[in-house]
Amino acid sequence: MQIDYSKRIFGLDLMRAVAILFVVFSHALWIVPELPGLPGELLRLMGVLGVEIFFVLSGFLIGRILLRQFSGGYNKQGVGYFWVRRWFRTLPNYYLILLVNIGIVLFMGRDLPESLWKYFFFIQNAFSSMDIFFTESWSLPIEEFTYLLAPILAWALWKFLKLKAHKAFLYTAIGMILFGLMSKVFYQLQVAESDMIFWNTELKAVMIYRLDAIFYGMLGAYAAQYFADFWQRNRWILFLVGVLGMLLISFGVPMLGWFIDSHPWVWNVGYLPFCSLVIALFLPVLSAWKTAPRIIRGSVTRISLISYSMYLLHYSVVLQLLKYFLPTERLSLIDKGVYVLVYLALTFVASYVLYRIYERPMMNLRDRQMVKRYFQAP
Repeated sequence: MQIDYSKRIFGLDLMRAVAILFVVFSHALWIVPELPGLPGELLRLMGVLGVEIFFVLSGFLIGRILLRQFSGGYNKQGVGYFWVRRWFRTLPNYYLILLVNIGIVLFMGRDLPESLWKYFFFIQNAFSSMDIFFTESWSLPIEEFTYLLAPILAWALWKFLKLKAHKAFLYTAIGMILFGLMSKVFYQLQVAESDMIFWNTELKAVMIYRLDAIFYGMLGAYAAQYFADFWQRNRWILFLVGVLGMLLISFGVPMLGWFIDSHPWVWNVGYLPFCSLVIALFLPVLSAWKTAPRIIRGSVTRISLISYSMYLLHYSVVLQLLKYFLPTERLSLIDKGVYVLVYLALTFVASYVLYRIYERPMMNLRDRQMVKRYFQAP
């Protein structure tokens, strides 16, 4: 795999690699559900934080693209060019693995969900929890609708309120974050009681309550460009505050006894936005971390490059097929440890193959002259 490191930022690759490893490792709990105490709780926390890191990082990256591409104002051709590039990045892999999941369900003799058609339009979890099918796809509607909404809303503010382009971007991000907070307050007022399973499926993984998640990263992109001195000068202070916030999320919440049954407002309204803010505080340091020693840089960058393929493949494809052909219920703890290693190895190999033979060629289409000529932003 040939990599042009001059076009990459190591800190952001590290952030993406950590995110996908958190997600992949967390699903090892399907193999070892009896894992007790702190290790099991940390794996569950890693599953939550991994996706939240993806959201914030995605917002930071697409925020920088939008600020750069529309610095002089918004236009239909430029918005179309932005969309086609994002869709070439996300849709081919998604639809391929969606079809693979359909094939796996039919192969296993199970019934396809009645809501299958929703998966083709990214509305499987728009307003409520989704079926137990291709479950890791819950985050993709949040991503795709953010790609749609961000330039449209910014264009509307720029067009009708006569705002400068970067101010339209800022007010869009702030507005969507406020919308996310209000939607969570609405959820809190509607839900009589909850537990972590209900919270995980009915709030954390429902699109209407999570549309704010990516906009925290966009605010980071705005701060990096328009408050660059503050961003650079205080990056280590912000990093330290982020570390303290992460410790609060990881250990402080349970130590303080802030559980969902006794503190529902903390979990239903504050927890996820606080996670996003804490993660965003790491961006000033990580976005300035340009390179690293070759042996570390190569491994991290390769994991980062195949992270999207890993996300789509690791659970519903690799682990589901492993569990089908080799059930784990009667395995010893040592055997399950070996099973986890096999699961990880297969995930890495399958993801690398998918990236090389399908994902990377599809992304290369974005740069062909026909696509550039038709959608090129002025």
